[in-house]
Amino acid sequence: ALAPRCGWVLPGLEQRLAESAVVSPATARPYAAAAAKGAKKDAKRSRQEKEKVKEKPLPRRRPLMSKPVDDVYLTWLYKRPSYGLEQAVAMLKRFQELDFTPPRQFVYINVFLDMALHKKKKVDPFSSSVALPHRFTDEVNKVLVFTENEQEAEVAHEHGAAIVGGVELIKWILEDEIQADFYVAVPAIMPKLIPLRNKLKRKYPSTRRNSLGSDIPKMVQFFRECHEYTVEDESVIKTRIARLDMPTEYIIANLKTIIHDICTFKPSNFDPIVQRLVIRSSTSEGLLLNLDGILPQVEKAEEKEEENANDEDEQKPAQELIST
Repeated sequence: ALAPRCGWVLPGLEQRLAESAVVSPATARPYAAAAAKGAKKDAKRSRQEKEKVKEKPLPRRRPLMSKPVDDVYLTWLYKRPSYGLEQAVAMLKRFQELDFTPPRQFVYINVFLDMALHKKKKVDPFSSSVALPHRFTDEVNKVLVFTENEQEAEVAHEHGAAIVGGVELIKWILEDEIQADFYVAVPAIMPKLIPLRNKLKRKYPSTRRNSLGSDIPKMVQFFRECHEYTVEDESVIKTRIARLDMPTEYIIANLKTIIHDICTFKPSNFDPIVQRLVIRSSTSEGLLLNLDGILPQVEKAEEKEEENANDEDEQKPAQELIST
């Protein structure tokens, strides 16, 4: 009998409940400040923990041993052996005989590059074409020549150009109706070829790539027989250089020609662009090469010049004393 009826509220109780539900800014401020202070402490603690992890010394690794003693060993315990160029080529030929694989298989190289320059700059990935001293394939590149001169067009056809034409070829190239391995042009037609710049990209005729000039026979012959290589994954070049059945001196000459061309893309006063060089055949394992005698000797020549200059400076005071 004393219990209130359902839905019945004491006078003034509803107003007090509503007031207690609304928290004033003055009362809420201490709680917000405490929460922000706690978040700052957590952030500082996590930052200190990260710094401790960074300062923690790296686990000490055992130095790799130079040469294995037994015939069976764990490869990761030993340094990868490196071989001289002639020794490596002889090993590839021996592998082919022991494995009974085709003797006319290709020889490949993997070149690992150091593209770094000063102030966080680096050499941009590049592609290049080089004339090898000993051709190892009968394949001929497809060369397109841009010219509007009839006599130049006849000369281009006579020397083996696959396609010769003028402005009318632009539409077909943009629509992928015509494709070629290399594009060559004479200077007179270059202003009309600007629409092809974004389409051809690195294959766009330029003097730097020796694909722009007036000597059409020389350009056509070079690009029909040249060997092209490209930097992949920003710092690696993978290309074939010869056939395994070629004489050893031919394989070595082709390899050195490509390596010397690669070294021209980085100034000689920096570290060598070639860091590691691996040679292999189509069916063999890769052999790490010793770079001594393969890279061009530019830096040593500069050091000799400096030494000669220093010797001359030392000799001058002695000559002065003798003259006095």
